[in-house]
Amino acid sequence: MTDKPLMTRATAVWLVDNTTLNFKQIGEFCGMHELEVQGIADGEVAQGVKGFDPIANNQLTAEEIRKAEADPSYRLKLKFNKASVGEEKRRGPRYTPLSKRQDRPAAILWLVRFHPELSDSQIAKLVGTTKPTIQTIRERTHWNISNIDPIDPVALGLCRQGELDSAVQKANEKKLREGGAMTDDERRKLVSTQVSLSMTPEPRMPSAISGLETFSLADTTDPRGEEEDEDHGPLPDIRDADSFFNLPGDDEEEDEESRR
Repeated sequence: MTDKPLMTRATAVWLVDNTTLNFKQIGEFCGMHELEVQGIADGEVAQGVKGFDPIANNQLTAEEIRKAEADPSYRLKLKFNKASVGEEKRRGPRYTPLSKRQDRPAAILWLVRFHPELSDSQIAKLVGTTKPTIQTIRERTHWNISNIDPIDPVALGLCRQGELDSAVQKANEKKLREGGAMTDDERRKLVSTQVSLSMTPEPRMPSAISGLETFSLADTTDPRGEEEDEDHGPLPDIRDADSFFNLPGDDEEEDEESRR
């Protein structure tokens, strides 16, 4: 629970206009400097700001204000509100500036490649993205996957190094609890930010010939199968011209001509 009222400047304007509290009391309650409160009273600060009634909005009681007016050294206390307990612990999704949103796929690819122990929810919290986007990059079905180079999210400014280390540590601890400790090969894949930035990008296959990774010219087997070869027998030796033009029926024709 916070110890400051809502709309502190508007609340200070209302207290200056409707109470006899001194500037120090109002400043301590609203989290403002005493001179700033004096500027509000003089009309030099918060011009045009409409006062915000803390009594009507359940932040102060009239009795609390009377106590403070009677004792200049009394400090106002914010009214306890059960609904605000634990409110400051809630955190929404991480906001990513527009200038850095185009860098998120590169950061996701780096995390997927060098920290495979991280879950999708951890990556989404670190980078400020969605699980479907992470899944498309894991499966390499992202529309721009051929042009994405993995870059450390810390170097891109999408998260802090401490946050990344904490997420990796939690993922490793969870893996140990489940009985799946990291192998030596997985530990070798872990690199620092400086090393990952100095690594040369992996060669990419042009999109025009994508899908031909398994094509090979080394396979010389006959696709018709072995049964057809057994029916016709071995092929004749045709390395010289005479044997090439000597057809099977030529010998019979020569015998008939010699008999005539």
